[in-house]
Amino acid sequence: MPAENLTRAEAVERAGVVTAVESYAVDLDVTTGPETFTSTTVIRFSAVPDASTFVDLVAPSVREVVLNGRSLDVAEVFADSRIALSGLEGVNELRVVADCAYMNTGEGLHRFVDPVDGETYLYTQFEVPDARRVFATFEQPDLKAPFQVTVTAPAAWQVVSNQPTPEPTKARHATEPDVAAATWTFEPTPRISTYLVALVAGPYAVQRGELTSSDGRTIPLGVFCRASLSEHLDADYIMETTRKGFEFYETTFDVPYPFDKYDQLFVPEYNMGAMENPGCVTFTESYVFRSQVTDAVRERRVVTILHELAHMWFGDLVTMKWWNDLWLNESFAEYASTLATAEATEWEAAWTTFSAMEKTWAYRQDQLPSTHPIVAEIRDLDDVQVNFDGITYAKGASVLKQLAAWVGREEFLSGVSAYFKKHAWSNTELRDLLVELEATSGRDLTAWSEAWLETAGVNTLRPSIETADDGTITGFAVLQSAVADYPTIRPHRLGIGFYDIIDGTLQRTHQVVIDVDGERTEVPGLVGRTRPALVLLNDEDLAYAKIRLDDASLAAALEHLSRIADPLTRSLVWGSVWDAVRDGETPASAYVDLVLGNIAAETESTTVRTTLNQLGLAVRSYVAPERRVATLARVGDRLWDLAQAADAGSDLQLQLVKFFAALASTPGHATPLRGLLDGTVALEGLTVDTDLRWELLEGLVLLGEADAAQIDTMLTQDDTASGRQAAARARAAVPTVDGKEAAFASVVDATDVPNAIIRFTASGFVHVSDPAVLEPFVARYVDALLDIWTTRSYHIAEELIEGLYPAPLASVALRDAVQGWLDAHGDAPAALRRMVIEQLAGTERALAAQAVDAA
Repeated sequence: MPAENLTRAEAVERAGVVTAVESYAVDLDVTTGPETFTSTTVIRFSAVPDASTFVDLVAPSVREVVLNGRSLDVAEVFADSRIALSGLEGVNELRVVADCAYMNTGEGLHRFVDPVDGETYLYTQFEVPDARRVFATFEQPDLKAPFQVTVTAPAAWQVVSNQPTPEPTKARHATEPDVAAATWTFEPTPRISTYLVALVAGPYAVQRGELTSSDGRTIPLGVFCRASLSEHLDADYIMETTRKGFEFYETTFDVPYPFDKYDQLFVPEYNMGAMENPGCVTFTESYVFRSQVTDAVRERRVVTILHELAHMWFGDLVTMKWWNDLWLNESFAEYASTLATAEATEWEAAWTTFSAMEKTWAYRQDQLPSTHPIVAEIRDLDDVQVNFDGITYAKGASVLKQLAAWVGREEFLSGVSAYFKKHAWSNTELRDLLVELEATSGRDLTAWSEAWLETAGVNTLRPSIETADDGTITGFAVLQSAVADYPTIRPHRLGIGFYDIIDGTLQRTHQVVIDVDGERTEVPGLVGRTRPALVLLNDEDLAYAKIRLDDASLAAALEHLSRIADPLTRSLVWGSVWDAVRDGETPASAYVDLVLGNIAAETESTTVRTTLNQLGLAVRSYVAPERRVATLARVGDRLWDLAQAADAGSDLQLQLVKFFAALASTPGHATPLRGLLDGTVALEGLTVDTDLRWELLEGLVLLGEADAAQIDTMLTQDDTASGRQAAARARAAVPTVDGKEAAFASVVDATDVPNAIIRFTASGFVHVSDPAVLEPFVARYVDALLDIWTTRSYHIAEELIEGLYPAPLASVALRDAVQGWLDAHGDAPAALRRMVIEQLAGTERALAAQAVDAA
């Protein structure tokens, strides 16, 4: 919201006035009722004498502001989420007492009441600018300080913060005198940024353990979740994964874990996967598996656990100075967590998963009109909010993987270690890291940084192969191109693999690793060799680039895809063909045929999930409209046939059933869905558990074969947080205009709906077999955009603007309506326009793909 924004220029100016923040003392009383809590903040800081500045606070009311013993007039100094401070001294003490609001948006201090037992649970989420919803703060990452947190809460609760939980003392409950209360006074944290302070409180169930750090300290471990979920919490596995991560990172970084304990807390209605609060990491509780999940989800949880652990070094110990270097946090954590997953856990194929999932995300994001350099220009908080994207995470991690291959892994990691040691507890910029990497690698990284970190866009690499009549290669080159808007031609280190059929499988018979630079790179080392069946650029996936196969290799890959022995190679082929579909070089119908003919032989769970998701997008948006109904019916038929033929109890079987339910489109599909749901149809080894029952029911709703009464009946059997979210999605999937109107109004017209219900309602709203049902909502959507942006918090606005976009229409009318809104609202906030432009780009790409498919 504009009144809550902060520009980089303002942050720089404030850092010039506030020369050091000595300490925060934050005292919170969460016994004051269900709407607000009392927040008392004391900040001690040094400043330029006689200068003026401000602190940030978002609160419904402020009781008092005292600066250096002077009581300030609240009405005069508090406005637009800021408290103005003037007449500063060299050393200052600021005291602010406020009534702050609980949130149901996943921002600030989120409050949730468990429908199972009525218990209340709290947790904080502060990144990017939401510590100010809980206490008065200099809300920018470079003004680090120690934080001493005190909390008064019901005595029966668990109260967790960044530091080890102390023994509580008795206290008075502010609103319920008969309820025992207590006060927890935590020791001060090390010097950290405001967005990393954390509080989790409530009657959480906990399992505890410990590990020994590389410096000999005993590090307490805790794993927490809501009491009603505790029977499903596999805490031993989570702690064992954590121990593996500790050992890997402490050895690899040569820096001991920098904090005093490590708690991991699975919290309700979370907006993201996890958050790296030091010593108090919060996770989505979808990672507490109450039903059977795919191996893809299990592996993703491990990567997420190790991603957040990597942040204890990348981001928490050393923090970016301003949000333009957010990649120093996220790209490194993404790279390091994949490395640790592959080398320290049982998920040894993590780089295949990275190729199938993360790089696909990066390539998609990097081809949007809103693409940006990894080191992005961040003008204000709105800019950074929208930059938690595939560039910052996945492209950045991909580029780091290539950099490690280019300079050498040991040299790369030695530079990272030196960076941690030199800049511990401080803030850094890009150049600080490059200095250390240059010192250990002996390479000047200035040109590399300019090409990879400071420019946007993705290159395309193609082989140019000349052969004699007998198949001998007489010329081989790698051609590199870039789109006109982002013309940078970059250096790449990549492998080139030769593959031939051996014993019935397509196997690699030769490989070279080369440095590619410029528009054409000759590869003389391959001249004179016999041309193989398949030539694969970027073999082993070292480079970040879109890859094309020459015609002969493409034909061999498509014919033998299911017989490619190596899963990473298969992932690269899958990705290359999908990218060609998105770029309008290969018809979507051909991709549908490829998936239906080969997916049953795929062994990697994430590759299956990614490919089937892409199949859904292809058949619903990229296939020519005149053949969409027949193709969607064929897809559903084939998925059900494959599910019946899959190995009993296999991951593939489970995924095929899930996607069959999601892509059901004909009355004939209702029969197996209903049978699986009521038990009259069974697949050997398949457990139809609670979450799968919801997916099957939604498939029936999608077909008009189940109604609100059946949803209500299912909800009475599963009246849990997850059940309510699934019911909201199922109701929103009702395939009528009235059903869609009810869903749209329930989250746009009503303003008190919690974030998770909004997210699930939006996903059900756009879950359609016949997209025509969404046509009346094109105008409804564009008319609501400005009001959503100006009246909702950032995360809720994002959920609504991206989630309710009627993308399945993929029509000229949708394109024109959205472009018309953009043309008429050139002065709309940049972050809002970016969200809308990204949605429009998806529609334009779909229209282009439909034209190719119709040709």
